[in-house]
Amino acid sequence: MADRSLEGMALPLEVRARLAELELELSEGDITQKGYEKKRSKLIGAYLPQPPTANGAAVVRCRLQHSEGAPRRMLQAGNIGVCDIRDAAVRERAASTAGNRPLFYFRFGVDQALPPERRAPVTPSSASRYHRRRSSGSRDERYRSDVHTEAVQAALAKHKERKMAVPMPSKRRSLVVQTSMDAYTPPDTSSGSEDEGSVQGDSQGTPTSSQGSINMEHWISQAIHGSTTSTTSSSSTQSGGSGAAHRLADVMAQTHIENHSAPPDVTTYTSEHSIQVERPQGSTTSRTAPKYGNAELMETGDGVPVSSRVSAKIQQLVNTLKRPKRPPLREFFVDDFEELLEVQQPDPNQPKPEGAQMLAMRGEQLGVVTNWPPSLEAALQRWGTISPKAPCLTTMDTNGKPLYILTYGKLWTRSMKVAYNILHKLGTKQEPMVRPGDRVALVFPNNDPAASMVAFYGCLLAEVVPVPIEVPLTRKDAGSQQIGFLLGSCGVTVALTSDACHKGLPKSPTGEIPQFKGWPKLLWFVTESKHLSKPPRDWFPHIKDANNDTAYIEYKTCKDGSVLGVTVTRIALLTHCQALTQACGYTEAETIVNVLDFKKDVGLWHGILTSVMNMMHVISIPYSLMKVNPLSWIQKVCQYKAKVACVKSRDMHWALVAHRDQRDINLSSLRMLIVADGANPWSISSCDAFLNVFQSKGLRQEVICPCASSPEALTVAIRRPTDDSNQPPGRGVLSMHGLTYGVIRVDSEEKLSVLTVQDVGLVMPGAIMCSVKPDGVPQLCRTDEVGELCMCAVATGMSYYGLSGMTKNTFEVFPVTSSGAPVSEYPFVRTGLLGFVGPGGLVFVVGKMDGLMVVSGRRHNADDIVATALAVEPMKFVYRGRIAVFSVTVLHDERIVIVAEQRPDSTEEDSFQWMSRVLQAIDSIHQVGVYCLALVPANTLPKTPLGGIHLSETKQLFLEGSLHPCNVLMCPHTCVTNLPKPRQKQPEIGPASVMVGNLVSGKRIAQASGRDLGQIEDNDQARKFLFLSEVLQWRAQTTPDHVLYTLLNCRGTIANSLTCVQLHKRAEKIAVMLMERGHLQDGDHVALVYPPGIDLIAAFYGCLYAGCVPITVRPPHPQNIATTLPTVKMIVEVSRSACLMTTQLICKLLRSREAAAAVDVRAWPPILDTDDLPKKRPAQIYKPSNPDTLAYLDFSVSTTGMLAGVKMSHAATSAFCRSIKLQCELYPSREVAICLDPYCGLGFVLWCLCSVYSGHQSILIPPAELETNPALWLLAVSQYKVRDTFCSYSVMELCTKGLGSQTESLKARGLDLSRVRTCVVVAEERPRIALTQSFSKLFKDLGLHPRAVSTSFGCRVNLAICLQGPRLDPECSGRGQPCRRRAGLHLHEPHRLWKLAEKGTSGPDPTTVYVDMRALRHDRVRLVERGSPHSLPLMESGKILPGVRIIIANPETKGPLGDSHLGEIWVHSAHNASGYFTIYGDESLQSDHFNSRLSFGDTQTVWARTGYLGFLRRTELTDANGERHDALYVVGALDEAMELRGMRYHPIDIETSVIRAHKSVTECAVFTWTNLLVVVVELDGSEQEALDLVPLVTNVVLEEHYLVVGVVVVVDIGVIPINSRGEKQRMHLRDGFLADQLDPIYVAYNM
Repeated sequence: MADRSLEGMALPLEVRARLAELELELSEGDITQKGYEKKRSKLIGAYLPQPPTANGAAVVRCRLQHSEGAPRRMLQAGNIGVCDIRDAAVRERAASTAGNRPLFYFRFGVDQALPPERRAPVTPSSASRYHRRRSSGSRDERYRSDVHTEAVQAALAKHKERKMAVPMPSKRRSLVVQTSMDAYTPPDTSSGSEDEGSVQGDSQGTPTSSQGSINMEHWISQAIHGSTTSTTSSSSTQSGGSGAAHRLADVMAQTHIENHSAPPDVTTYTSEHSIQVERPQGSTTSRTAPKYGNAELMETGDGVPVSSRVSAKIQQLVNTLKRPKRPPLREFFVDDFEELLEVQQPDPNQPKPEGAQMLAMRGEQLGVVTNWPPSLEAALQRWGTISPKAPCLTTMDTNGKPLYILTYGKLWTRSMKVAYNILHKLGTKQEPMVRPGDRVALVFPNNDPAASMVAFYGCLLAEVVPVPIEVPLTRKDAGSQQIGFLLGSCGVTVALTSDACHKGLPKSPTGEIPQFKGWPKLLWFVTESKHLSKPPRDWFPHIKDANNDTAYIEYKTCKDGSVLGVTVTRIALLTHCQALTQACGYTEAETIVNVLDFKKDVGLWHGILTSVMNMMHVISIPYSLMKVNPLSWIQKVCQYKAKVACVKSRDMHWALVAHRDQRDINLSSLRMLIVADGANPWSISSCDAFLNVFQSKGLRQEVICPCASSPEALTVAIRRPTDDSNQPPGRGVLSMHGLTYGVIRVDSEEKLSVLTVQDVGLVMPGAIMCSVKPDGVPQLCRTDEVGELCMCAVATGMSYYGLSGMTKNTFEVFPVTSSGAPVSEYPFVRTGLLGFVGPGGLVFVVGKMDGLMVVSGRRHNADDIVATALAVEPMKFVYRGRIAVFSVTVLHDERIVIVAEQRPDSTEEDSFQWMSRVLQAIDSIHQVGVYCLALVPANTLPKTPLGGIHLSETKQLFLEGSLHPCNVLMCPHTCVTNLPKPRQKQPEIGPASVMVGNLVSGKRIAQASGRDLGQIEDNDQARKFLFLSEVLQWRAQTTPDHVLYTLLNCRGTIANSLTCVQLHKRAEKIAVMLMERGHLQDGDHVALVYPPGIDLIAAFYGCLYAGCVPITVRPPHPQNIATTLPTVKMIVEVSRSACLMTTQLICKLLRSREAAAAVDVRAWPPILDTDDLPKKRPAQIYKPSNPDTLAYLDFSVSTTGMLAGVKMSHAATSAFCRSIKLQCELYPSREVAICLDPYCGLGFVLWCLCSVYSGHQSILIPPAELETNPALWLLAVSQYKVRDTFCSYSVMELCTKGLGSQTESLKARGLDLSRVRTCVVVAEERPRIALTQSFSKLFKDLGLHPRAVSTSFGCRVNLAICLQGPRLDPECSGRGQPCRRRAGLHLHEPHRLWKLAEKGTSGPDPTTVYVDMRALRHDRVRLVERGSPHSLPLMESGKILPGVRIIIANPETKGPLGDSHLGEIWVHSAHNASGYFTIYGDESLQSDHFNSRLSFGDTQTVWARTGYLGFLRRTELTDANGERHDALYVVGALDEAMELRGMRYHPIDIETSVIRAHKSVTECAVFTWTNLLVVVVELDGSEQEALDLVPLVTNVVLEEHYLVVGVVVVVDIGVIPINSRGEKQRMHLRDGFLADQLDPIYVAYNM
């Protein structure tokens, strides 16, 4: 570092002090690197000319010289006696002769935990190197030990040999720029970081590099160089064996799933572009839709075309994950079900405690001194009257000058004044606000101990209970709300504060102090003398002897952030002061320097309470002064010749950083340096370093006195100050591995992962101590076992205020021996500290219960993890003091999370490499995996009032997804070792044993059917015609002016309409055009490329009149030709269309320059423009010779990216129309509103065919028009008083999102949906129950009946299997009959149709069941109650259409399945499609899909396989014909399901969980790639939130689906492609991701 130059400089003391402050600010993250350098160069500019000299070995030599010959003691497995400490030495000698092998070593002396031969020789170069590091302020002694650093470096060296490459996340350039702070400075090249400089230069010139670093790519390519592992195992081979397949340069080549249910992939014959089914244009993104299809591609080893970058990283991730994990676990526990999660079995080789049971350790007797006062108030009265001029407290300003000296006389009189005013001046005489025993808040800033002390003693004198708390700076302070809850539960109504503090509190415009969040209403009372009334001469406080009344309440923040109040009684307060006086040897008028918080803990006990008992003089150093001058406390010790100082290891560390060459330091007056956080085992390094540096300044080794304390037990133990410098302190060198099992061992295998602990002295006078097992029954530990320390003494806390249950568990513990006998009749208090009592009665603490993380049965301490992370040389990357470690519970185990603040000048690559090294170090040292490591920008973690990190608040932000990290590394693959066993499929039972009649395995066969078409006597006039073209001619003759179609525009007005005769005449003209201009023969295929409307219908019937086979094709989108036109071209080519019919506008578009850029326009078949039709009629209208000939082709792109065309014969088309007519009760008098895409499936049939067959009027609403007017569809339904309407999920979603806030205004416009009896969502998927329910709920106020909304189900082999008919009216529902008023029949319909209504066509309302999602993964159906864990609601997919039969079959064995069993849905019906229209004529797939037979049972019937999994369930409801109703539940498509860990997952289930995980996730899609689960989420929020989603997504998928997410991709809104039916195109998304075309905000590769 640049500090080398300062060592030879003669800098004035004030400059050195200012430099020290600067470096402290930098190390604590209070100043940016740039600001630091600027201020520093200003300071030393005048002193710079001399060249630097390297010296400083001498300084270090004294630090590294240890007492080599320190005696080493061994503790045998003997026990330490109950009695007093004097016997302990005798017992220890006896134990050492017992002959047992040593279990752990202790060393006495300041010796580091390293044998002499392992120490590095102190050469001048290594010494000066050390001096540079230490003095530069980058080395935090609090968490540092040379041994530990050496261990970490050795562990990392091992990892380097293994060369593990971790794929670095991809980040959008804007995100990289934003996360580094605006103070980004070029790295200091003097520190040897030229490479960083070059990386920075590169990245600025390459905005395409998503990491912001070209070198990263080079690093990755090197890392995976030579890895020729092919991914053949996971990508499937190509089906369809023609040579044409090799011409494929299309990303979809690998989308075939080798599965019986996949239609043949006709995309393999094609142009060079992939299919892109675009999202409807009004989606909320401002960016153009991603171009998935035409990327520059390369091929991997197995011929899978992908872009280099993403696939290389995924391959790298796969290779990394192939490394063996921890040893496999054997046992499993049952998690309410057959899903078995692994449970950690005890390691047979794990260390077990072998020592004898410990005995409770008794402290020395509390000597009753004759002149000790009977209470603390009596002491105050004594000194206030005897020695009123004696100084009690000196406060400092921020310059270190004495601000105010409070004498004992002033303290006494002012406290009396406060007491009088509290009791007599608040409220009225009759109704005082505060009575003795009430609680009062003390709100004083940290720089005003005097006012606080006066208020505290005022409360004691008034016999009210003070509750000292932090000053709330803002209304949203970290943890402030919890303090408010404490005040509320304590019944606090009055807050005492100082004038300055009162002025500084936030105020409302009226000048009142607002009520802080979560706080009770408080009266703020200022305690300055000038604001108080003088007490009358005859008034005197009542001073009693100490009793069991509560003296004060100390607040304590728990691990989860909640704040508890520990009550301390007056007798405990006095006894504690006496015990501290005896242990510390306090005498009257001693001077004590206090750096600690005087409101609580050690600062309060020594600096406010015990000091008054002994008339001591306290010099109080506020935190604000320490920040400005870290040496201030040492200066005050010298200035006042203080005997005692109370500090934390942080203050010692700051002094080390700042001390430089302060010549006038002399610490020889100190007899006791109390280290308040001595219970943190890592404080030993600060103590050692401090001693080494200040020994030459008069500091004696025996002066350093670590103590252990806890809010519940007060002071637990403290090292006594001795005059004997030959009595060295105790040391324990413990195996960290042993400690994780709670066992004390020396590290025998390798000396690397050790924890060196120092003793915290002896048990307090008058107390008994023991250690008990941390969980379960409080049983005494063995001598070589770590437990929770418990104390029995008068001087402890009494209870948690108002929480009797928690009080019992903490303050009323009765430890028992192994035989179950209680150790004492008196209760013990749990201290919350983990430790043991060592030789000589010395107490050792190895951690805190609050910092404990139990991972897979092993205990890890947060402080130990922090120390290891900081040993990975973090100076360039993170702020040392700003690191948080906590655990979160995911999947039945705790997982470790590390959050650190990143320096603004560290590059992405550097930080990432540091992160991966931290993971490796923690893995090696602690043998535990880190679940998540996150870096956040500097100064963004929530702080405590004294500047530390607010841990629970940080954890809360992490869990809420509000932490906004700038770097995240998740390691679920390595951490989560308790996933369920992968499933092995069982061989199926043979047919003979299970089939008996209509029963399978004791259950009814799952089969159901709609009404039999043959038995319905409806005298349907259209039935006598075999062909739709004949029905149209008949209607044109009999009802020529009856309107069949009405098309609405976006304003809701009629754009066009067609009567029967108009349609007939138009179709005739088109037929003439096809024959004359197109020269087509009958049977030729014609592509109809029209927008949704009337033209499409006329063109369709024109084709039928001419004997041609029509194929409806969605036209290309004018704004998105490049991605939509290739799909049009593909369908035209695949369907072998001889001609293309369209409008003039689209005709121009197809021949435009943009079109030529996307496809070869010369290869189009002849294009006919139907805007210019011939005037003549055809000589004759074509009549097919056979009803089984082809009527039309139905082409559709499935969600898996397959283009599949199915053949519909004339017979099937007519049967289909008749089935829908009967199911929906369609007659010419009816009006039906249709808001669907008319290009395939049921949408096309409803739009083009049904009106001609049934004669009803169809009101056509193109879905695209809803983008400009979302209310169009519902307004039309209301205006035309429509009773039946059909829509898609995308239409329903558009209405739900677009009209959510407009229901009132729509009501005012007269929108009324009360006449709607059926609103059917047309879909080829599992019903989206959440969407239909929210739609129903939203429009309920507009009259929509909650049961009107239902769904249909169709697929490629049968375009509509289920369709909910009209619901029953309430009056008739009991009889299963529709109301007569429903059947308003047309005059032309025969009167006998009334009989149809009498018999009833309506079915019961669709039912919903709840199934166990975990059972579904195993292909089983398990019905559960609503709201039970892992429950998934499934809605019935509508009522089975007339003439349709369904059976559920096993997709592998083709055997029938029983009721409520999951299997493939097979269908038999007259309107099944007759086969796929394939190019290669591959009949094998076709015969399988369309002509399947059961392997046993009814083997004669020919079934079509839908490719969908579902189950049938017989319900309690009855059909219209009186039979029990069979409900069909669709679960999902087989070819979309993902096989992971031997189980079947449906993407929608994982996506639903992910969308729920965070409010910013608007949409989600999942897919697999090389066996990794990839989750893509759309972010609705700032890019800064992108990284918050990574842990949340990983957590929710683990918790709910037991799957580890491999890659998390965060993208902008609108990137996930959705087709017109509202279905996600997951395979397109996958191909776009692999071809690197998504422009993601962030890509995280989970390890």
